[in-house]
Amino acid sequence: MSSAAFPTRSYTHRLADSTGLPDRNLVGGKAWSLARMTSLGLRVPPAFVVTTDGFRHFHEAGELTEGLRAQVLEGLADLEHSTGRQFGVGPTPLLLSVRSGAAISMPGMMDTVLNLGMTDEVEAALATESRDASFARDTHHRFLELFSHVVLGLDPHDHRADSPAAVRASVSTARPDVAWDPQGQLMASIEAVFKSWNSRRARRYRAHQGISDDLGTAVTVQAMVFGNLGEDSGTGVLFSRNPLDGSKQVYGEYLRRAQGEDVVSGRVTPQPLSDLADQNPALHSELLAAAQTLEQANREVQDVEFTVQSGQLYLLQSRTAKLAPQAALRSTIDLVEEGVLSIDAAVRRLTPSQARSLVAPRLATTNQSDPPVASGESACAGVGIGQVVDDPDQAISLAADGVAVILARPTTSPEDLGGMLAARAVVTDEGGSTSHAAVVSRALGLPCVVGCGAGSLAPHVGSIVTVDGATGTVYAGELPVHVPREDDSDDLRTVIAWARTLSPISITATAEGLDADDVVDLANTPGGIDPEQVAATIAGLPPTQAIRGGAAGSPEAVAAAIDAGVSRIVTDPVLPALLAAVHHTAPGQPDPTAPTSTNSPTDTKGQPR
Repeated sequence: MSSAAFPTRSYTHRLADSTGLPDRNLVGGKAWSLARMTSLGLRVPPAFVVTTDGFRHFHEAGELTEGLRAQVLEGLADLEHSTGRQFGVGPTPLLLSVRSGAAISMPGMMDTVLNLGMTDEVEAALATESRDASFARDTHHRFLELFSHVVLGLDPHDHRADSPAAVRASVSTARPDVAWDPQGQLMASIEAVFKSWNSRRARRYRAHQGISDDLGTAVTVQAMVFGNLGEDSGTGVLFSRNPLDGSKQVYGEYLRRAQGEDVVSGRVTPQPLSDLADQNPALHSELLAAAQTLEQANREVQDVEFTVQSGQLYLLQSRTAKLAPQAALRSTIDLVEEGVLSIDAAVRRLTPSQARSLVAPRLATTNQSDPPVASGESACAGVGIGQVVDDPDQAISLAADGVAVILARPTTSPEDLGGMLAARAVVTDEGGSTSHAAVVSRALGLPCVVGCGAGSLAPHVGSIVTVDGATGTVYAGELPVHVPREDDSDDLRTVIAWARTLSPISITATAEGLDADDVVDLANTPGGIDPEQVAATIAGLPPTQAIRGGAAGSPEAVAAAIDAGVSRIVTDPVLPALLAAVHHTAPGQPDPTAPTSTNSPTDTKGQPR
């Protein structure tokens, strides 16, 4: 279909033009966070967005139409004006980052291209401007690596010893159609990011997380800032609270003379955030103040990406942090105690799966007689026991046959997602707490240990090991585990009390006070033990006062019981079912991570302060 068949409309959004916050569904979470940070007076490199309407237009047309290209160039001209730099031209060249940005965060699932607009002439201008030829050459190679891999679909290779001209010649042999001019780079990168929405890994992630395929992605085009520009430059990621236990401590990593891909890829193990504090205490304090501002404004623990260029702090993204279940519980309670969240919002924020993880098995003792076979950094707490495999496809195959597996990789990438979903735990040789393996494992509630060292589990492939995600250790064999009780935790008891005040159905651990005739045991009822059938089973029951056993504690059973007028569910643990009940009563509630107002701060007992 020709481009002319599509009416002209606005498919781009200039963030600097916003008088208020844009629609997240239109610009995506990444661009929304840029607008949010800008509105709070924080320093953000200028950007414009090709919206999700543009994404749908692209897929309907099958190409970047002339009208869409023209709007992209208008946005580019606006960036040139706001930065005082020129795209693809010296003496002060503008380089760009092109990033995906769906309305719902999908960490590591789609594609990014950095340092876009680089040519030999731009490299020379950048070297002259910065007085650092090695920085300019490093930036050129970084562009060629990402562009070749992400946009052209070529396997990444280490070409650092080759000249950029030699790299381009090699790439052009495989892809003779490639356009190396800056505008050609930009259009090809936008198209690649749009296409990455339907990549295998992205579709698998959305299916696992229950995210609709219809949302689409926006593309954020942003002026580059350079963390690889000398010793007073760098890049990092921080969490406004500890993502492992939820404690009120900023937690993060920093890497000098680097760009963001170095940190999140897991290829390099960064330094603690204290390295930045030692180098530049004032800038470190500025960063912590920004993180606090963002947490207060968004009413949730924040995951913040930042770059330091020549001693100047720039914020690149802020989003709701992916937290280990214990951290989600602790931080949510603290936010209520601090008057940031209402009890209602706090309970609706916690999920049944997080609650189940909190009472999942853990090692019976932390004092093991035998030393660990590997150790690294805890990325997500929990215990996983299984056979070590080092191939994601083998992990999927063995898990399908009922074998418990532990996925061991040098580092994970989005292509490893299937193997991660099949595994009981993930262990990597490299990477830190903000690597792909760590971030995705926390999102999945999957025990994970990172940075164990090269070949750490290679001698144990095929053997049974026990992974203790809480301590970052791996032990040979199957170790005894302990199953915690809800009554053992003050935090769990607090949230249970809150949830009981909001639940439309009584949920208890015992059947005390009920006659046997008043309770239907789903374990003895056809379909009662299968979460996929239990809703139909409950709907088909004669009027009953209570259910227990089988899948009674599953979200499916809880929803069906409420709809059927059942007054009580007997299940242990109770908190996952209580949370499922609260969520079922308000499926259309606004996103609890978005800014809201708390008119009456409450204490942990639910009473006004």
